Amino acid sequence: MSPPPRTSGSPSATQQPTTPSPSEPDPSNTLTPGTKPPAAAPVGRTFPARLPNGKPPLFVVVSFDGAGDLVLWSRWRTIAQQTNARMTFFLSGPYLYPEKYKTDYRPPRLKPGASDIGWGDPDKVLRRAAVLRQAIAEGHEIGTHANGHFCGTKGINSWTAVQWKSELAAFDRMVTSGPTLAAGKPLAAPFDPSTVEGMRTPCLEGNRTAYRQVMRERGMQYDASEPGYIAWPKKEDGLWNFPLQSVKLAGTGRTTLTMDYNLWYAQNKAREAPAAQAPKLKAQVLATYRSALAGSRAAGNPPLFLGNHFNRWNNSVYSDAMQAFVKETCTQPDVRCVSNSELVSWLQKNGVPKS
Repeated sequence: MSPPPRTSGSPSATQQPTTPSPSEPDPSNTLTPGTKPPAAAPVGRTFPARLPNGKPPLFVVVSFDGAGDLVLWSRWRTIAQQTNARMTFFLSGPYLYPEKYKTDYRPPRLKPGASDIGWGDPDKVLRRAAVLRQAIAEGHEIGTHANGHFCGTKGINSWTAVQWKSELAAFDRMVTSGPTLAAGKPLAAPFDPSTVEGMRTPCLEGNRTAYRQVMRERGMQYDASEPGYIAWPKKEDGLWNFPLQSVKLAGTGRTTLTMDYNLWYAQNKAREAPAAQAPKLKAQVLATYRSALAGSRAAGNPPLFLGNHFNRWNNSVYSDAMQAFVKETCTQPDVRCVSNSELVSWLQKNGVPKS
């Protein structure tokens, strides 16, 4: 298996989106103090238990880790509007917290203010908060990607349940107080962090028994961190297990996960390739997604889980391939492009179909 995905703190804006940008809301008007923040995981749509062909809908779940880059927020909100898709965005807490106050964060076994993805500047914190509120109004889900993105032997693998409880409490504080600190005046939170239903851990790591215990205590519904296969989800440790899935990289015998970094590593060890190679690499990723979709159809339509970061890695190969796949797939008659929380709602109502 390829190394787990990693994020960078602030991807460079080297490539602008090709789709029109939805309007960016005004934080002062959007985050009115004294108003109750919305739930992080809206479910406004329902789906049939079976399609006319007798199969369940083929759910495609597109999710993003980090969710900090404002240009890419605009891009993916626009694509979702064009395709009637809903998506899940796993937010990293520091993107909503000004760097000036970073030492408020005391991560387990690390110095106060530590973060491998940096912190927010006040203007971007406010703009992100307003965009999060608007994305929820459009039906998208906000999950948590925890905070400092600490991977490897000195990272989250060593954390206990008590330390995970502290980490998620810190996420709550960043969401609720970050915009106010950035503005220097009271503002409402972009959403109610107590209503977050799911998490993807940094680098897909962590002691699953420990952090899932804390997730259950918080009333969360699913974990999107554990690698797996294309099959109908099951509950593990009291939570739905929504894995990034093992697939074959098109045209090779190599196995990888349905996550952009893992695809990049499978293609060329996660090295930046010459721009001239981008069309070929994009075509390979798109073919991999298409093959995975065909595999789901052949197996009775179990969900397809696809993960990306807010990035422009390798000349935007992975973002561009995902965009192409969403546009050609989400409008197909048997496909429903949903958030994780929408899938949870459907499974709770209809149960897990037999394979």
